[in-house]
Amino acid sequence: MTSTAPLAPHPDRLLPTDPSVRSIARRLYRHVRELPVLSPHGHVDPRLFVEDAAFPDPATLLVTKDHYVTRILHAAGFSLDELGVGREELTEAESRSIWRALCSRWDVLRGTPSRYWLESELSEIFGVTQRPSADTADAIHDRIAECLGRDDFRPRALFRAFGVEVLATTDDPSDDLSAHRSLREDPTWNGRVIPTFRPDRYLEAGQVGWVEAVDRLGEVAGIDTGDYTGYVRSLEARRRRFVELGATSADHSHYDVRTDPLDSGEAERIYRAARAGTATPEETTAFRRHMLLEMARMSTEDGLVMTLHPGVRRNHHTPTLRAHGPDTGHDIPVRAEFTEALRPLLERYGTHPNLHLVLFTLDETTFSREIAPLAGFYPSVYAGAPWWFLDAPEAVRRFRGAVTETAGFTRTSGFIDDTRAFCSIPARHDMSRRLDSGYLAGLVAEHRLDEDEAAEVAVQLCSTIPREVFKL
Repeated sequence: MTSTAPLAPHPDRLLPTDPSVRSIARRLYRHVRELPVLSPHGHVDPRLFVEDAAFPDPATLLVTKDHYVTRILHAAGFSLDELGVGREELTEAESRSIWRALCSRWDVLRGTPSRYWLESELSEIFGVTQRPSADTADAIHDRIAECLGRDDFRPRALFRAFGVEVLATTDDPSDDLSAHRSLREDPTWNGRVIPTFRPDRYLEAGQVGWVEAVDRLGEVAGIDTGDYTGYVRSLEARRRRFVELGATSADHSHYDVRTDPLDSGEAERIYRAARAGTATPEETTAFRRHMLLEMARMSTEDGLVMTLHPGVRRNHHTPTLRAHGPDTGHDIPVRAEFTEALRPLLERYGTHPNLHLVLFTLDETTFSREIAPLAGFYPSVYAGAPWWFLDAPEAVRRFRGAVTETAGFTRTSGFIDDTRAFCSIPARHDMSRRLDSGYLAGLVAEHRLDEDEAAEVAVQLCSTIPREVFKL
């Protein structure tokens, strides 16, 4: 194997290896390959499309802000400082050094979805024809840098080239949403970029900075948050503002999804204690669980889809958090429980016609044991697609096998890319389409579905279903 091996992703990648099943999968994939991209949950900054400035350099675009990539390189011995994590601007020399680090340890990405996505990006977006290595790093860096200097590689042009129809961002309730307003008012922009309401830090009354955050929320909403009633009203008001600017969902990511109710007097008492700094950890946890139930109540009133992304121990490594901040690769999954945790919510709202509740997990054991049975009974519940640590090919296949027999296809969410890495969006969606085509081809080969039914399902999974689930 030479250090200048070609980079040429196989046209049948991820399709079944059995020739007879692969031929079916090829036909199914052709039905969905060119369909528009619907991205109902992700973390791309909407200001990209307002400013439409050229991306600064290859490392900033493809490495430093992608914690999927930096965490693996960190495990291989590179410091996050060496990888530019947390840096907003890099010199040309720094960008080249970071890019060399990636290419020199290309081997640590073997078998990972990051390797798959990066290969697709390099080949299909930037026309790179050499496999990354220490010997090819500079040439690939130069190729990407040259592309980034062209107008057809600016954010708006790539948005169109990627076939994106809808892109949802993730936004703080106190955000003024000025980027979203600008896009809606710009006559030269015809894309659809919508906000998502993400209130996590306003529900976690035990976290440092919670009082200041809630005060800021009240200022933005124009409502006094000195008491519990004003706090709830401010959240309701900000949700309405998000809806006015196109939001269709509210996203929640906490350690667990318990939804145990508090009576109004107890909620008020804990709220005041939290503001005074005297609430216990047990009380602030009880308050957050009660407020998650309140979020469901609000969704039945304003129609925002409620998505739950639980089961993560955030910021596992305190020194890294202090040095580089959150979302820098050291969040670790934990066990999750849904059945008892969500029962208070589902007892109240599980059959409410306005509620769409999408359950995501990083604990695969819950797919068949809890999430699929819940989605298979409650009309409000949908099984969320694999995300984060589970958005790898084998995990996606396991998800289909674990969920479909109990809940079918229509009780799932459709694919979400959940990414900050803008250029990985088409590769991630294409991966999902290939995997679903392969899964459906297996059902056809086993004579469990006719091929015309499988083709219909393939289209539904990346078109009809996400539109309906996320109210797009």
